[in-house]
Formats: sequence, C-alpha cells, structure tokens
Amino acid sequence: MMASILRSIPNVFTLGNLVCGIFSITFAMNGFFKVSALLIFLAALCDVFDGKLARMLKVDSPMGVELDSLADIVSFGVAPSILVHSMHAHSALLTLAFVAFPIAGAWRLGRFNVSPTKGYYKGVPITLAGLITAALAFFSFSSPILLIILAVLMVSPIRIPKL
Repeated sequence: MMASILRSIPNVFTLGNLVCGIFSITFAMNGFFKVSALLIFLAALCDVFDGKLARMLKVDSPMGVELDSLADIVSFGVAPSILVHSMHAHSALLTLAFVAFPIAGAWRLGRFNVSPTKGYYKGVPITLAGLITAALAFFSFSSPILLIILAVLMVSPIRIPKL
C-alpha cells in the first residue's frame, strides 16, 4: 500500500503540471494573460519537483517519463502558443508561429526521449522556450516572430549545458 502511494507522488506533480497547462490555455482564451503566464510558471515548478521526487524516492519509470513529456507539450508548447495567439490580431505569421511552436517542442521532446544527452541539451528545452514566452507575455509582450525563433532553436543542434 505504502509503496503504491510513494510511486504515485511524482505522477501527482506531473499531472499538476498538466492541469496548470490546461488552465493556462483556458485563461489565455478568456483574456487573462497574466494569470495564464503565471500558470505556465506554476507548471514549471511542478515539472521540477516530479523528476526530483521520482529520483529521490527511486520510483522513476518509463511511464512517468512519457507522462512528463505529454504534460510538457501541453504546458510549455500548446499553452504558450495559445497565449501568444490570444494576445494578437490574427495573421498568417501568427498562424505559422501558433502551429510551429508546439510541433517543434514535441519534436524536441521526442528526440530527447529516444536519444537522451548527458551534461547538455541538444536544442533549447521546451520548458525554457515556454517560460521565456510566458515571462514576456506576463509583461504584455508577445511576438509570433519570437515563437518561430524559439521553435527553430528547439529543434536546432545547438548544445546548451545542463545546470
């Protein structure tokens, strides 16, 4: 019983990440841009704790890794994309950015899950790209061009040292 509860704790934080992403989308679509951005930051906090707890409790699992990636796509790919989309007048560039950002994030996560790197990230992590977008949106700045640049950086071969 206790072992089952311990195994579930990291997944609760992963699902918290996902719930924050879903609510971020809802708030962005209703014009509450600052709340939406803050929820992306709260999702990142949950994302930090799920991995740390899984390693600390020695309950990391392939299912937990996949669940984490799915939550990350929503919270740091789709939510920031919808946040920027909701802040702008519609245009072809905005539509391109709106689609490219989460697709690039999903691609980057898939690439990492298949070929994890040690000591560095290959491409900008989706979490960082989502947080940059959320931070700027919190201060009422958003740009489809920035989304496209971040999308390209996520799938680029550049190496970013892990902290």
